[in-house]
Amino acid sequence: MPNPSAAVVGIDVAKATLDLACQIAPDKYRTRGKLPNTPAGFVQLLSWLTRHACPDAWVVMEATNVYHEAVAAFLHAHGYRVCVANPRQVKAYAESELSRTKTDKTDAKLIVRFALGHQARLRAWQPPTSVERTLIALTRRLDDLKTLRQMECNRLESADPAVHASLHAVLATLDNQIKATEAALSRHIDDDPDLRQRRDLLVSIKGISDLTASRLMAELGDIHRFDDVRAVVAFVGLNPALRQSGTWRGHVRISKIGSTILRAALYMPAVVAMQHNPLIRALAQRLREHGKPGKVIVVAAMRKLLHLAYGVLKSGRAFDPRTALTAIG
Repeated sequence: MPNPSAAVVGIDVAKATLDLACQIAPDKYRTRGKLPNTPAGFVQLLSWLTRHACPDAWVVMEATNVYHEAVAAFLHAHGYRVCVANPRQVKAYAESELSRTKTDKTDAKLIVRFALGHQARLRAWQPPTSVERTLIALTRRLDDLKTLRQMECNRLESADPAVHASLHAVLATLDNQIKATEAALSRHIDDDPDLRQRRDLLVSIKGISDLTASRLMAELGDIHRFDDVRAVVAFVGLNPALRQSGTWRGHVRISKIGSTILRAALYMPAVVAMQHNPLIRALAQRLREHGKPGKVIVVAAMRKLLHLAYGVLKSGRAFDPRTALTAIG
């Protein structure tokens, strides 16, 4: 029986299957394909890890909607260090390798190489608490319902009158479900002292509503898991990324390697904050005076909102615009 020596195992997670890889020598891998992404498959995975990986090995997978969550929780419960990597980061690594193949086993090997190259920066995944799981479920369900409502509104604009009654009936049902989900979300936060305190801190920032606060809490989780505010900005994908090749230097754009949910959730709050939050209004004015385009100004406002959110959550003190303006004045 081979020594369990692999320090990193990559798992390519699909809806129905898991593909495994670990490196046993440079450019040489041990693989296992098409384990079922089910509790029975997890038992087979554990047996494979016991034979081929160190007890404290990193098990690295990409975030894949919800399909990675059960296997990540299973492995965490069995003592493995689990890292759930951002798919865009793995993709960027693949592009840097000029990787041209695309198979499940190749993806698992790619994840191993990515993890070995970034081992010092791997962050251990922690399963959400039951309170956090409910918060995530309610906020995402609310977003889904609002998306469905917008789709029905779009259909109504061009639909034949013969189906108007049906569309209005669906819209009425969606409106009731949205209202019920909003009420359930509010109750859930009010009933938990920690969530309630965090919500109250966040809404002290002009531009952040109860709903935006809920999304921030759901998607960021415990703010103390981030080393600093730059890590939060990178998590959301609002950090600048310079496009460069040889001597050519392109435009600086946001990386977009991060949470699309939070980037979408912060756009309108940033627009509102540019009007009603004196700190962000002053920032926007300075950028306009320097000739920055509107999109750049909104992104800067989104990033500033994240800085303020991190500040109140980390300090436990509500936002005071007078103090903040004095600090930059």
